[in-house]
Amino acid sequence: MTEGGAQARSTRRALLLAGAAACLPARAQPQRPFLLGLITQGDDERYSPQTLLRGFPDAPAGRSAPAAEIALNDSLVTLQMAERSAAQLVPVEAESAAGLPAALQQLLQRGVQHVVLELPAPGVAAVVAAAKGKDVMLFNAAAPEDILRAGQCAPQLFHTLPSHAMQMDAIAQLLVARKWNRPVVLVGPTPGDRLLQAAWQRSAKRFGVKPVAERAFKLSNDPRERDLGNVRLLTSERDYDAVVVLDAQGEFAAGVPYRTVLPRPVLGSNGLVAQAWSPFYERHGAPQLTRRFLRRAQRTMGSYDWATWMAARCAAEVAAAYIKTSLAQQVQALRQGAIAVDGYKGQRLTFRAWDGQLRQPVLLAHGGGIADIAPLEGFLHPRITLDTLGYDAPETGCKAP
Repeated sequence: MTEGGAQARSTRRALLLAGAAACLPARAQPQRPFLLGLITQGDDERYSPQTLLRGFPDAPAGRSAPAAEIALNDSLVTLQMAERSAAQLVPVEAESAAGLPAALQQLLQRGVQHVVLELPAPGVAAVVAAAKGKDVMLFNAAAPEDILRAGQCAPQLFHTLPSHAMQMDAIAQLLVARKWNRPVVLVGPTPGDRLLQAAWQRSAKRFGVKPVAERAFKLSNDPRERDLGNVRLLTSERDYDAVVVLDAQGEFAAGVPYRTVLPRPVLGSNGLVAQAWSPFYERHGAPQLTRRFLRRAQRTMGSYDWATWMAARCAAEVAAAYIKTSLAQQVQALRQGAIAVDGYKGQRLTFRAWDGQLRQPVLLAHGGGIADIAPLEGFLHPRITLDTLGYDAPETGCKAP
C-alpha cells in the first residue's frame, strides 16, 4: 500500500470515529440541589409553650419550618428547569444568641448561600454582623422591628414580615378611611411597647390622626398600680372614635375589646390587627396555601409562617433565575425588583431597593375575618401604592449601599 493510500484510510477512520462520537449523548453535568438554610434560636421566648398557648394574634403560632418546606416544593419545577436536582431545607438551631455566628458558619460550610432567619431582632443583628463580607443572602422572617430596616440594615438582608411602621400605617389608614380620627391610645411600659408607640406616633402624624388621649397601662400585682390595668378607667374619656392598644406582649391587649366605657372598635395589638396573613383570607387562591399548611403543620397558618414561606419562595426564585451569576448579582436583582413573586395577595411582590423590605398588602384582620386590606382606596403614591405602607425612599434610615 502506498503512503498516500494509508494516509487516506487513516483520515477516513478518524472521520468515522468523530461522527460516531457526535451521535453519542453528551455526558450530563452533575446537578446540585438548592440548599436553603433556616436558623432558629432555642431560647426565643416567643416560641415557648406557655407563650404559644396564649395565642395572641400578633405573635408566632409555632415554628415555621413547614412553611419553608411547602415553598421549596412550590419552587421545585422552577429549580429543576435551572438544573437544580432537588431542593433541601437545612435547619440549624442555636441554643442562644451566642451560638448564632456558629450556626451561620455551619451552614456556610455546607455550601448554603440563602438563609431564612426565624429570630428575634437582636438575633437577626448578630447574624448580619457574622455574615459581613461573606457570600450569603439573609431573609428576616420573624422580626418586625423598624431598626432592622434602618440603622441596622445590610445590603444582603431582606425582610418578608411587615415592619412595625407598615402595621401602624395600615391601622392609621383604616382610622382615616372610617373617619375614626380621634382614638384613645393605650401603651404599655416595656421596650417593645415603646417601639410600637414610636411607630404609631409616626403613622398618626403621617395620616393626620389626632388622638384625644394617650394612656399608660401596666399589668401589676401591686395594689397601688391596680388602676393602671383597669380598662374602664383608661377609656373613660368623654368621647373618642376608637381605642388603639399598643402591647408587644399581648397580655393586656387581650382584655381590652368589649371592656371600654364607650362601645368603640379596638385596634392595634388586639381587636383589629394588621397582619401579613390570616386563615380567614379567601381571595387570590389564599385558601389553597392555607389548607396545604394546615395539612403539613397541623395548625393554621399565621403571619410569621407566611413570611417564612415567602422568604423561601424568593430565595428559590432568585437562585433559579440567576443560577450562573454571583450572589452579589442575585442581591441586586432582588433590590432592583427584577424578581417578583406571587404571594397569594393579588399581585406579584417585590423588595424595596432602599431597605430590603418586601412590598405587600397588609390584612386588617379580626378573630373571625378580614375587615379590609391596606393600602386602602384613596391613599395614593407617585409610583407604587404599596409604598404608602412603611418607610418610603425619602425617609429611610438605611445607609447600606
